[in-house]
Amino acid sequence: MDITRTGRPPRGSLTPLAAVAYGVVAGVAGTVCMDAARYLRYRRSGGTDSPREWEFAPVTGWAEAPDPGKVGKRLLEGFTQREVPDRWAWLTSTAMHWSYGSAWGAVYGVVAGSVRRPSPWLGVPFGAAVWTTAYLALPEAGLYEPIWKYSPRTLAEDLSAHLLFGLGTGTCFWLTGRPRRAGAPAC
Repeated sequence: MDITRTGRPPRGSLTPLAAVAYGVVAGVAGTVCMDAARYLRYRRSGGTDSPREWEFAPVTGWAEAPDPGKVGKRLLEGFTQREVPDRWAWLTSTAMHWSYGSAWGAVYGVVAGSVRRPSPWLGVPFGAAVWTTAYLALPEAGLYEPIWKYSPRTLAEDLSAHLLFGLGTGTCFWLTGRPRRAGAPAC
């Protein structure tokens, strides 16, 4: 970002804090896009739950918790030095799912906010990077198998969902966080 002689960003550009804030909002939008794709796959495969029932499905214990919830459990137990009871599995899983997308959105906001002309399409390689990071980090945590143990179809479906996450994040950031010229109308 260019800085003027006064030490402030040029008029109409995003501050780093604004880039993070717009990125968090964009990450939520990207998560909605990713979940919509996964929900449509679920319905095409015969699922009958409503979007609300599917998105907020009950999680009665850690054994059935999705991976974001298991990461959250480890974080909570590491911080509190206490075992987290099963009754917290649903809330932790839900909060971690949405927090993960929002946190990646904040990262996207910093990166895209530093680009002179951010484009929605910047989200596509970003989504691929998020997908790659999951397949590098989660096997080390014992939550995923090594990438070569998954079928090409499973990897392709997961990658396509992450690409939609990236495109949704990129598009939302482009619509809401782009710098505006003085006097230009907001979206």
